[in-house]
Amino acid sequence: MKNRTLFFGDNLEILRKKIPSESFDLIYLDPPFNSSRDYNVLFKEGLQDSPAQVHAFEDSWHWSRESKHTFDHLVTKTNDNIAKLMLALEKILGHNDVLAYLVMMTVRLIELHRVLKKTGSLYLHCDPTASHYLKIVLDVVFGKKNFRNEIIWHYRRWTAKAKKFQRLHDIIFFYSKSDNYIWNQPYIPYTEGSLKRKEHTLHRFKGEEKYLVKKTKEEGVPENDVWQIPFIPPSAKERLGYPTQKPEALLEKIIKASSNEGDWILDPFCGCGTTVAVAEKLKRKWVGVDITSLAINLIKYRLRNRLGIGKKQIYTDGLPTDLSGAKELFKKDPFEFEYWALDLVNAIPSQSKSRDKMRGADKGIDGVIYFHKNMANGNGNGNRNGKGKWEYGKAIVQVKGGSVQRSQIATLKGDVEREKAEAGIFITLEEPTKPMTSEAVNAGSFSTPLTGKIEFPRIQIITVKELLRGKIPNLPQGLVENYYKEAEAIDIEENQTNKIDLKF
Repeated sequence: MKNRTLFFGDNLEILRKKIPSESFDLIYLDPPFNSSRDYNVLFKEGLQDSPAQVHAFEDSWHWSRESKHTFDHLVTKTNDNIAKLMLALEKILGHNDVLAYLVMMTVRLIELHRVLKKTGSLYLHCDPTASHYLKIVLDVVFGKKNFRNEIIWHYRRWTAKAKKFQRLHDIIFFYSKSDNYIWNQPYIPYTEGSLKRKEHTLHRFKGEEKYLVKKTKEEGVPENDVWQIPFIPPSAKERLGYPTQKPEALLEKIIKASSNEGDWILDPFCGCGTTVAVAEKLKRKWVGVDITSLAINLIKYRLRNRLGIGKKQIYTDGLPTDLSGAKELFKKDPFEFEYWALDLVNAIPSQSKSRDKMRGADKGIDGVIYFHKNMANGNGNGNRNGKGKWEYGKAIVQVKGGSVQRSQIATLKGDVEREKAEAGIFITLEEPTKPMTSEAVNAGSFSTPLTGKIEFPRIQIITVKELLRGKIPNLPQGLVENYYKEAEAIDIEENQTNKIDLKF
């Protein structure tokens, strides 16, 4: 197992096939659960409007053949305690989405227990929607005696008025695998007032007890199980626009308490990669798993552009590396194929295309590539650090995995005009036809104030085979390669009026 590994795929399959037993010192997981829905609605069958990551686990969320098969496996192929738990939950809950979710979590927690070292710990992050059930599952899988804490993460945020108290906390269950687990006691620093009172008291004594003054200043009060950590502010540098992003301060507290430098950390639902980013900063080895290629791509950019980790230092497993792999991904999940292809050309996924909206109209835009076009002051030779501000050009991107034809290029030309873009990039898994190529050539070219007389094709057709061989879109220099960071650091503007909001 390599350090700095990102696995793309279902974490259950990856845990079973690729992770040896007793590999990790610490596991943190924040599994998907649609807590924004009314609690009672979850007990009805047919959850339809889940977010992107939950949608990726659709079969596991619904009570279906897949979840019934996993339920039967837990009852007949594990152990007596797991079997009794599943049958009890079935009796209490019935066959609905909550039972399917608990089945999905139970089978994964069994594998996570297996890959955890005997001295290791697991932190499961959830909210009150299903925490009471997950606590029972954890008690059975890890043993009640290995329960250490129910940690309350308390935060402030605005919520709509309702006939109930505002919910301003999440729950994090802390379990160890044995009594002999890694523990580095965290402390809350003393306030200045407390330090002055302690210094005054201790200075009354003579001799060795004066040392306690210095010791008191360094350690403080042992940390409790209610953590006051704010949500990530909108203007924070660490914010990526990922809907379930957690503060780095939260993960830093967990990782420091339950691991040491050089230890192995696993996040099986790693999302935008806060766990692995903090583990990297704290000099831990790490493995992250996510079922969406969008998340894997975002983590790679976060590590490369914010922490300076070289591209070759991050090992990615599960994404296509050749044409046959690309075809297999398209066959398995066209949406993930699209995200993967967009990353090959460094395109930002379209703002309007969540997984649930992708089934409807998308205005022909799968992604957008931004590049430097001119300075806002019009002199064409300024820089971001000077008085001027960049104007950005854009190329809209369409990704096609099935059969292709000339009319699709004609449609792309219309989309470029409608969106007032400089160019259109057509990515295709299949080879383009001659009429398609002719249609693209006839679309003409464009230039920018920065490039002068140098012209670029307005419509470009690139095959996946060419992308895998290293071909990139022919666009002006100054391509916004670090788009997640650039979009937060500067005001990227469309037509000098509309700011781009990178939300997924």
